[in-house]
Amino acid sequence: MNLITPEFGLLFWMVVIFGIVFFLLAKFGFPVITDMVDKRSAKIAQSLREADEIQAQMASWKVEQAQMLETTRKEQSQMLREATETKARIVADAKAQAQAEADKILAEAKLQIAAEKESALRDVRREVALLSVRVAEKVLRHELSDEGNQKVFIDELVDEASKSQMRS
Repeated sequence: MNLITPEFGLLFWMVVIFGIVFFLLAKFGFPVITDMVDKRSAKIAQSLREADEIQAQMASWKVEQAQMLETTRKEQSQMLREATETKARIVADAKAQAQAEADKILAEAKLQIAAEKESALRDVRREVALLSVRVAEKVLRHELSDEGNQKVFIDELVDEASKSQMRS
């Protein structure tokens, strides 16, 4: 048996066996293989469609994310602006309140100073009056020790009293 130049019988049986194997494969093997290849192709096509959908969805998400970031930045800047305005308003209110409190304390201090000044002036006047009365008492005792001086003094007082009544 020579493999390089086969004999006719060997060639015949090889063709018969090949035909039987081909028939069995065509009847049972190829449909399963082609079905599996078709299923795999369908699955690959479905996966590609899903990937395209996911890619489109990702693109829309990127747009939404950019919009959300822009909205967030705007809200953040607005919040910072409002916080700055609130801070300025609180500081201004605190300054105004402190100024009002200082003005109130100053007014109270001025009133207290005026009251104390008035009290001191009353005390000084009272002391001056008491001192004047004592000085006048000493002067009168000295001048009125003589009876003639007493009559002259009384006459002068009567004249002054009558002049002061005429004026009023």
